[in-house]
Amino acid sequence: MNALILAAGLGTRLRPLTDHTPKALIEVEGKPLLYHTIERLKKAGATEIVVNVHYLGEQIIDYLARRDWGIPIVISDERNQLLDTGGGIRKAAALFSNPNAPLLIHNVDILSNASLTELVKRAEEADAALLVSRRETSRYLLFDQSLQLKAWTNRKTGEVRTPFPELCPCELTPLAFSGIHVLGLGALQRLKEEPEKFSIIDFYLQNCDSLRLLGLHQENLQLLDVGKPDALEKAPDFLKKISNE
Repeated sequence: MNALILAAGLGTRLRPLTDHTPKALIEVEGKPLLYHTIERLKKAGATEIVVNVHYLGEQIIDYLARRDWGIPIVISDERNQLLDTGGGIRKAAALFSNPNAPLLIHNVDILSNASLTELVKRAEEADAALLVSRRETSRYLLFDQSLQLKAWTNRKTGEVRTPFPELCPCELTPLAFSGIHVLGLGALQRLKEEPEKFSIIDFYLQNCDSLRLLGLHQENLQLLDVGKPDALEKAPDFLKKISNE
């Protein structure tokens, strides 16, 4: 299985911790977030991993080179230009030895007990599968009864984005995106038509009327976005909790 770790972010929410250290190398329980993500992906069956880098990317490159990870790990270098999530995926997808295999994508700052194998299985019946949850946020993806993506909304501003002009958001289920998803061949092929830099959420919204983009809501999902200092403080206990399950 191909897997991509998105590690090119600036880590601005974690400053000053990220003034001189990339977010991917911030430690939880004595090991970088990147280490925890790699190990989870390996346990889920990843046989090849690409890591994209931008901010302080040379530190990530050096860290990965210092040990044998047991599987190939390749760098997708965005140090000259940050390509946003969609552009980063588009560039990285071409680096795998089998670029047409399903691609599991995982943000480096997400800790969870998610069943990644279940998500990969969900993608077998779709062009892409997105892990979602019912957590509180201001921005939601909106799904129909079959969990096909239909729209996006910002609850604070009231903005709704969808390719369906007659759609009624009140009839849809709002779920929060987890930063973990799988792109099948249909979505990967469509990505090649996109520009160099774009958002993956924009891509999903622009194509949800022609691609099968399914959400997966796993019961008892526990997820922590370690992108803010208060969440980072909770991370050791959270990691211990999900490790003991």
